[in-house]
Amino acid sequence: MRSRSGVPSRGDDFSMSDANLHAVSQDPDSFAVQIADQIESFIVAVTEVAKGDEPDSAVPFLLLEVSQLLLAGGRLGAHEDIVPDERYEPDLGPEPDVDELRERFALILEPVDVYSEVFDPYEPRKAPVACRISDDLADVVTDLRHGLAHYRAGRTTEALWWWQFSYFSNWGSTASACLRALQALVAHVRLDQPLQALDGLDTDEDLGEDDLAEQAGRVMADEIAGPLGIRRAP
Repeated sequence: MRSRSGVPSRGDDFSMSDANLHAVSQDPDSFAVQIADQIESFIVAVTEVAKGDEPDSAVPFLLLEVSQLLLAGGRLGAHEDIVPDERYEPDLGPEPDVDELRERFALILEPVDVYSEVFDPYEPRKAPVACRISDDLADVVTDLRHGLAHYRAGRTTEALWWWQFSYFSNWGSTASACLRALQALVAHVRLDQPLQALDGLDTDEDLGEDDLAEQAGRVMADEIAGPLGIRRAP
């Protein structure tokens, strides 16, 4: 079991009754079922994209899937605090390995995998750092799978608590950054603008804006549009 010490405070009530949360057969229109369906759909979809069977549609498909996932995240974020049933989180055993998923995305997205991101827009003069879309996707899937394991074991409240907490603490900001990178990539191509690629940057380095600009190689949109499945408007 894992202690929940150090997590944000939680509200004292929850709109769904325990009977609804732990029902064997839940209403498909219930909040819990809808969130779980959106999360499972995302995991299945990105896992299929990572297989590389349709590389020409990878980027647009990821843009769509991450956008839809963040709708579920927004619903979790807007919801009142979800209170777990127990003080300690039940042990789920070893976490599933996501290294293969990460490596597959790194290969598919190689020309544009690295991008620059500012983690907290409310921190003044915070220098951007180099990130990878492949790392983002693998990290988000890890968080979502953890909650899904609770959900499939019948611990619905536990799953919802985990998804909400990890949305605020990790996967929400990670998916948001990934979405901005994907949207910017598509926009560069559709608007026929040169793309500042960060191919080859070391994501472990703490790079400032000038360093990013200096090391970034210029890749023209036409060179990446075809392989990544992005088409400009005529």
